Amino acid sequence: MSRVDYLIVGQGIAGSFLSWYLTKAGKSVLIIDNNEPFTASRVAAGIINPVTGRRVVQTWMINEFLPFALEAYTSMGTDLGKQVITEKTMIDFFPTPQMLLSYRERIAEVADYVSMGEDNTRFEHDFRYDFGYGKIHPCYLIDLPSLLSLYRAKLKADGLLLEEDFREDELKNTDAGVNYMGIEAEKLIFCDGVGAARNKWFSALPFAWNKGEALLVKCKDLDPGYLYKKGMTMAPMDAGYFWVGSTYEWNFEDPLPSVKFRDQTLAYLKQWVKKDCVLEAHLASVRPATVERRPFVGLHPANNRVGMLNGMGTKGCSLAPYFASQLAGHLTENTPILPEANLQRYSRLLNRSR
Repeated sequence: MSRVDYLIVGQGIAGSFLSWYLTKAGKSVLIIDNNEPFTASRVAAGIINPVTGRRVVQTWMINEFLPFALEAYTSMGTDLGKQVITEKTMIDFFPTPQMLLSYRERIAEVADYVSMGEDNTRFEHDFRYDFGYGKIHPCYLIDLPSLLSLYRAKLKADGLLLEEDFREDELKNTDAGVNYMGIEAEKLIFCDGVGAARNKWFSALPFAWNKGEALLVKCKDLDPGYLYKKGMTMAPMDAGYFWVGSTYEWNFEDPLPSVKFRDQTLAYLKQWVKKDCVLEAHLASVRPATVERRPFVGLHPANNRVGMLNGMGTKGCSLAPYFASQLAGHLTENTPILPEANLQRYSRLLNRSR
């Protein structure tokens, strides 16, 4: 029988950062992950955008999350020997005159991040747009494929990864914590996205799953120095690819890529982008969003041997490092978790459903 301090289910962005912070705190960890290729972390573009929505509002707590994410990704990249975060400006093309007017009206309230384009002809060689553009800065682009694969390789090399499905029926409570198939640990933390919403401890939580689809395309001679947005978002990736997406489908029949999205997006690109865009891949996944758009962080109120770091939705790249650090601090030093994210806010619901 072996023993570690913490078992973690899931090696997406949340599980990776949680294990990283716990290890830095001197704790031993073991991650259980089946290497599913189409999880939300592996399909996402990796964009951190300080404003959101058609009303151009500042995202929740972005003044705290943005500098924290910059430091966290920079530090993890240093540990992995690769730069995984890049500062970008988003070119936000206005699709209608109304959006142009709305943008101008909102600039004063989000002036730290938003400005008008200085030269409305600047991108005419690459894109079709009639109403000018705004600029969002700084945005950050996270190289999620490199981060997740390099960190996974490190876990494997250090013997800290079980590449298999988590088997809920094999987890037993013990006097000292939990036992999973002969491995003893103080606690087990679920960081497995939509998978955690199906287990017996957390299925009662108000998840609000939504499906997202994206295309990977190659656009010859399109400047990779920016993020581009006009309804859809284009984000530069390695090897000349651009990620194009994403949808937010609240009602869907399955998590698979759809012909409808592919055809509509390719037609939209042809209308918007003046460069030839060649389809290379079509991706889809289900995001672990929540009804109130706040994550689930902490220990189960009726069973403190199990916990969760989940519910990041579309903001996983900005939320995961911050709340992984908070949860690691709570586990090791009993420091507080932000009340808006703390699982204890659902103590009555979770106590009733156990």
